[in-house]
Amino acid sequence: MHCIETISSGGVERVRLTYASKLDRDTYQLKIVCTQAKGKILSELNRLGIEVIPIGTFAHPLEVRKYQALLQVIRKYKPHIIHGAVFEGNSMAFVGKVIGRVPIAILEETSDPIGRSKRATHLLSFYSRFVEAVIGISPAVVDYLRNQAKMSESKVTLLPNGLNIPAESAPEFIKSLKATMGITERDVVIGAVGRVYNHVKRFSDIIDALHLLTIPRLKFLLVGDGPDLEQLRARVNKLGLEERVHFLGYQEDPAPYYSIMDIFCVPSHQEGFGLVAVEAMLHKLPVIASRVGGLKGIVAEGVSGFLVHPGCYQELASKIRVLYESPELRRKFGENGYKIGMENYSSDVYVENIDRLYRRLLQKKGII
Repeated sequence: MHCIETISSGGVERVRLTYASKLDRDTYQLKIVCTQAKGKILSELNRLGIEVIPIGTFAHPLEVRKYQALLQVIRKYKPHIIHGAVFEGNSMAFVGKVIGRVPIAILEETSDPIGRSKRATHLLSFYSRFVEAVIGISPAVVDYLRNQAKMSESKVTLLPNGLNIPAESAPEFIKSLKATMGITERDVVIGAVGRVYNHVKRFSDIIDALHLLTIPRLKFLLVGDGPDLEQLRARVNKLGLEERVHFLGYQEDPAPYYSIMDIFCVPSHQEGFGLVAVEAMLHKLPVIASRVGGLKGIVAEGVSGFLVHPGCYQELASKIRVLYESPELRRKFGENGYKIGMENYSSDVYVENIDRLYRRLLQKKGII
């Protein structure tokens, strides 16, 4: 039983979909408990025959009625493993273990804990005392769990996210998309994908870097929606970049848009993992990312891309210029990144790691 917050289009639920698509049905039966569910990922889970059970949004972390609903689900299905992620999901896993008496409980830290309050860290540390394992999705997160949350070394395990290998988009469809946006074969396209919370994702740094470079053939595509989108539009208008920046909004399937891009940027202020960086690598794109959180371990400096200081659009601009001026370096970084992605972050590697963890804990409990 996986417990998470909302099923929409975020990285946590995308990883659950990856897991569900590769699940060994002879060994495991999967249920997902969440606060609410909508969109393409929900449809895909339903298509795979995975039951998704929404129990409603938490009005506050200690809302008893939501935990009562969870316990009813536990009593019905009697899971051997309850696996939480995100604060609400981890809280549900804790309750499932302590009150629901689920034999094995797993917590998963999926975000970059920079700026997290001591109170929240202490609460997660308290939860960890009662569970069998705590997953950190990147070396930076594992470091937080061990050294700040002071969790038991034996419980904490590094288990990076994984993705299915993207299907290639039809050339004619890509050509049509480019024509719609007025992008020619001579243009070099910078891309970014994500929810538009600019204080975290820092898409404005790409816009400022683009303005600094003053290269007409250099274009920027942003795939995503969010509360700061209009703020970014206003910045683009103020800087006179309307012809060079394209806001594409939320796309249920962003894969074709990666095929238009030549350079991928993840200038985030913080990232627990950085799933879009892996997705870009699996599309054979060179990646420029902030030297933060999980991104530090995903992007190999000078091998698959560049790492820059967060918030420094001047440094970002200089690395974009290097890649703009060298198609050969873009190709080399893209090929290297694809190889790294396949070896470390493919869905097969991820599911193998999850399966190994589950089996170890099941054997330890004498369940298998």
